[in-house]
Amino acid sequence: MARQHHSSDRRRGRESRQWLTPVASLLLGLAFVLALASVGGVAADGAPSGSAPVSPPPVGAGNTSNGSAVVLELYPDPVRNGDTGEYVIVELPHVGNWSVSDGESTVRLRNRSGRVLVTPEPVIVGDHVGAETAIVEGSFALANTGETVVLRRDNETVHRVRYEETEEGERYLPAVDEWRPRGLDPRSPIATGPANATAFLLPDSPEVPLSTLRSANERLLLAGYTFTSERVADALLAAASRGVDVRVLVEAEPVEGPSARQARLLDRLTAAGVDVRVVGVGANRFSYHHPKYAVADGQALVLSENWKPAGVGGASSRGWGVRVENGTTADELATLFRNDADAADTSAWETFRRNRQFESIPAANGSYPTEQAPANVTATNVTLLTAPGNAESTLIAAIDAAEARVDVLQPSLGRQDNALVRATLRAAQRGVEVRILLSGAWYVAEENEALVSWLNDWAARNDAPLSARVAEPGGRYEKIHAKGLLVDDDLAVVGSLNWNENSATRNREVALALHGPEPVAYYRESFDADWAGGRGGGRTWLFAAGAVAAVLVAGLVATRSLSFAAVEKWEG
Repeated sequence: MARQHHSSDRRRGRESRQWLTPVASLLLGLAFVLALASVGGVAADGAPSGSAPVSPPPVGAGNTSNGSAVVLELYPDPVRNGDTGEYVIVELPHVGNWSVSDGESTVRLRNRSGRVLVTPEPVIVGDHVGAETAIVEGSFALANTGETVVLRRDNETVHRVRYEETEEGERYLPAVDEWRPRGLDPRSPIATGPANATAFLLPDSPEVPLSTLRSANERLLLAGYTFTSERVADALLAAASRGVDVRVLVEAEPVEGPSARQARLLDRLTAAGVDVRVVGVGANRFSYHHPKYAVADGQALVLSENWKPAGVGGASSRGWGVRVENGTTADELATLFRNDADAADTSAWETFRRNRQFESIPAANGSYPTEQAPANVTATNVTLLTAPGNAESTLIAAIDAAEARVDVLQPSLGRQDNALVRATLRAAQRGVEVRILLSGAWYVAEENEALVSWLNDWAARNDAPLSARVAEPGGRYEKIHAKGLLVDDDLAVVGSLNWNENSATRNREVALALHGPEPVAYYRESFDADWAGGRGGGRTWLFAAGAVAAVLVAGLVATRSLSFAAVEKWEG
């Protein structure tokens, strides 16, 4: 069917703030506080205690199936003129008199079994289908406003699927009643075994990521959100000149667009023969491609910081990073890189940048001392986490299993009722000592002051061992940009995952979970020092106390909760 533009600006829609009226925000805050008070806390499954968990249906809402043959996937709204490239995928357990119909057209699937893709345009679709899937040409037109598709055998209904209004460029999965971008299949956490590693901090040790890139002899894969570091570009160019296979993958449309500095550096790389691609063209799989990692031969480098002077350059942000020496982690990251770089929503930089204008954005130029040197540590196990898919649920499970201590370091928390924050509240209710340290940067200061006040008031009212502070750099760094988690003495998480819904469910994010006392001890030393410089927050909020303060603060946080885009505008 002809495309309807109900979702054509999906990315920009997701990054906009939703400003509620003051009255509505106060009511929302009051409802949240009263809900916690009435149930006495938060249940272990993430729902308010006393409520029953809701399980997803075995098939989508309004869908029915009475056999093992099923409709697996529908793709009714491709990002192409005229919606060319529509398809239906079915799974047939054996050969039979099968057919699939949209109510207007019927396609016969006699003598077919296994996974079958039915499409009016097999040439367009065929390049992106695995060898295990048979392709059958069939004439139908799936409506963007909703459709019922029926799979039959011998004219008897086996599976009936109904979807409502489509999401452009996304496929409908009846089994989970979910729209998911084409090409995105959430991954499971991947344990890569024990490893020697180098733990480091930024701005303290900008030489670690740089030396890692310079050490590559065979392959050098770099993935990021933005790319404006001259020194990193020089390292990549030097690697390419000595025959290293160098590839770069960055976000196509960061919040303020690619800068003139980034365009100039990517042009230099492309001119030298480096394969530079951007993610987020057309039917994008992610709201933003936001990871920060590199693969240098058998080394895996994962950071919280962007490839820019303020990040890996050591000119501004407090960040956490780790270089893992076991080749398995590097190989798994390389596989992720290839999957993301070779997907349909990527483009070569030289193609993407044609006829585009780029704005000049000043680069950070701060200078900070090395307070804590890098350290060689041994991780008893390393687990690769990614979003969308597994990072948030893995972190929640780790916090739910905490026995003694949880430390959280984040630029901001998005909203007080997000799933990760609820997990920390549950931990505190069990008697786990929880510390939450947030950025004091001007663009998040008001929200973070409010949230810190609410958290500390919540802890006092619930007699829970939870403390929250707003960081005060004290000349050690400019702002918090790390996304760190420490659980007991056994787990340190380092990577790009912000604690907000957009980051966890819509962005491509990468983090490493490092098990063992040595990684935890290293990052906890830094956390303790940054914590000692923080303040309890709430200087603006001392006029209110108790439940009244909780309502006011909850209302402000609900109203002013910064989106990923708002934060990345200043931190990206």
